[in-house]
Amino acid sequence: MQNDPFARAVLTRRIFGATLVGGAAMALVPGAARALDVDSARALIDKAIGDVNNVINSGKAEAAMFGDFEKIFVKYADVPVIARSALGVAARQASDGQMKAYTKAFQGYISRKYGRRFREFIGGKIEVTDARPVKTYFEVISVAHLQGESPFDLRWHVSNKSGRDLFFNIIIEGVNMLASERTEIGAMLDKRGGDIDALIGDLNSI
Repeated sequence: MQNDPFARAVLTRRIFGATLVGGAAMALVPGAARALDVDSARALIDKAIGDVNNVINSGKAEAAMFGDFEKIFVKYADVPVIARSALGVAARQASDGQMKAYTKAFQGYISRKYGRRFREFIGGKIEVTDARPVKTYFEVISVAHLQGESPFDLRWHVSNKSGRDLFFNIIIEGVNMLASERTEIGAMLDKRGGDIDALIGDLNSI
């Protein structure tokens, strides 16, 4: 992952908001849904951030945090859309069984990938500061505060095109996590010669 710009951002700034999500979809699954508004989008992220802050400061061992963060990811993120977008065009050739296994492996991979640095984040917190409509979704703006670090910008993209209010991307100091994960997953798949089953195995082992 040395060439992953998002991973470098995590290392250099100890970005813990990234643990929640592993990336998200720019193209959303169509479906009927009630109208989403700024207040609803902000409320969703307020709840997600509250859960994140609780886990970070729970005193649990790092390994015990992984499961908690995976639950948060599943609860607040549009996981199937996120995983499909990260896989890219290869998702069109995957069977239903492969997509199910890949999605499960992806959500675990994301939780472990960014969860490994939670020990560095104890005592920190994220605060929502604003929310606004952007095209067909809403952007919730937050600020991350870490001990010994300058505050930094963390933006969440929220939609309910899949039928529920869920976030589908995070932008951290201008770094698009979805784009970064798409590059990372694409490189892993290329290394396996396009073998999705092998990719699933790799994700489960990381």
